[in-house]
This record gives sequence, structure tokens and C-alpha cells, in this order.
Amino acid sequence: MKEYNPQAKTREILDWCLIRIQSVPYRVTSRWLFYRLVEEKGKKKSDYKNFLQYSSRARKRFYNGWRPDTLVDDTRKATERGFGYFTEKSWLEHFKKEEANFDKYESQDNIIEIWFEAQAMYSQFDYYTRPFHLTLRPFKGDASIDYKWSIAQDLNYLARYDKPITILYFGDYDEKGFSIPISAIKDIREWCDIPFEFIRCGINREHIGSMGIIKAFDKEATYQWEALNEDNAKALIVGNIEEYWSLEKIKEVERKEAEATSRWIKTMEKFLREKGSYDKYPM
Repeated sequence: MKEYNPQAKTREILDWCLIRIQSVPYRVTSRWLFYRLVEEKGKKKSDYKNFLQYSSRARKRFYNGWRPDTLVDDTRKATERGFGYFTEKSWLEHFKKEEANFDKYESQDNIIEIWFEAQAMYSQFDYYTRPFHLTLRPFKGDASIDYKWSIAQDLNYLARYDKPITILYFGDYDEKGFSIPISAIKDIREWCDIPFEFIRCGINREHIGSMGIIKAFDKEATYQWEALNEDNAKALIVGNIEEYWSLEKIKEVERKEAEATSRWIKTMEKFLREKGSYDKYPM
């Protein structure tokens, strides 16, 4: 593999970028990283193409800590199939450690879902919503008919809880950022048998000034979700969730899950010892 020897100025940028990537607890995209360069290092929007070129070379050639997976592509995911356990014994070992998974919606006063336009920021939304055990629905452009139909049917299923349903939406501040949810909701409401509230949590006009969001480097007079700095992105996501969803109630459910899991493991271990199951299923 040909060694990559960037110029001193490029080396400095690449070293800074790697430190910045490692400063957040989730994987980030090229666009997210370049927004940090514009905001924190004074890079010009016209530098984006060059940035993509030298950051790509750094990843492909494993330059100074960079790797092909240093930046994430959240818009494409493989569907993996065919993997499993090699023996019945290994399956029983896993089954013995199966954790209890109790319903989280039943513990809450409301039902909420997180919809967001910036599919490329899936890792960020996944990280901050994971403790709340919430459903995520990414949008990338206008939603397909099939996708909207499946959402409507999923919302119909939530009627079993007999609780208010609220959709918290996060998107870019541009024409598509506003039109995408409006277009989708029109069909979803028509196909959905139960009412739900839709709330656009950001980016909204008031956030542009209060959060110091910079304009998009590739779309004039627009503001992209990736331009939010880490504190502000977290504040918008977590702050809006906490208005409707109790993390304390989630923790109580998790405590009950841990207790049930512990009892289950002891029961399975006793069963396997008494039945001599390991002798029946050799490797």
C-alpha cells in the first residue's frame, strides 16, 4: 500500500480532526466533521471538496491512526443473514444468559417516537435516545408510500396502550426540512386510526441565533442539523424527550428486568445441572 505523506498544514488538520472525532461517544460523518472545521477552525465552505479528498486518502491508507471506518456512512447498512450457533450446547449457553425484556411504554404517561430528517446522523440520535428505549424513524428525502404505510400501522398498534401519542421531529432548517414531514404526515394521518400530536423540536428559527448555528456550506441560506455543536444537539434531543418521557420510570423497569434475569439464570443453571444437558450436546 502506498504511504500517504500529506503536507504539514494537512497533517495538522487531520490530527485535529482525529482528536475531535474521538471527543464524542458515537461515530460521525464527513459532513459533521467538516462543520466542526468551519465552526471551530475557521475553514471556508469552499474547502469541503479538498477536505473529502485528503480525509479519504487518510482513511484508505491508514494514515497516523485513521482507518477506513474512522467516519461512518449511516445511509447504507448491510443486511446480514445465515449466522447462528454451531451446536445445541452453544445455543443453550446463550439461552441461559437471555435477559428479561419488559415493556417500557406501559410505565410511561405518554407514548413518543423520534423522527429525524438527517439519516446521516443516525449514530448521534441512537446514542442519545438509547437510555430512553425509544423508537427511531429516520427520513432521507421524501418518504416512500410503503414507509408511510408501515408507520401508520405501527402507530395503530400503539392504540393498545390507550395513552397520548406524540411524535418529536428533528430536521434541517430549509425547504425540504419543513416539507418532508408535512408531506409524510398527511398520508400517515389518513391511514392511521388513532390521533397523534406532531411537534417539530428543531432546528427552528429561534435556535439559529440562540445556538449560533452557522449556514450550510453547500446550501445557501439553509441550516443543517450537522451544524449543531455537541451540547446544543444533545440539549435539543434529550431536552425534548424529557418533557414527555420519564427516565426514572425506565430505570425502574430495568431494575425489574435485572432481577428477573438473575432468577432466570439461576433456574436455567439448575435445570442444566440436573438434566446433564452438557453431556447430551458435545462440541
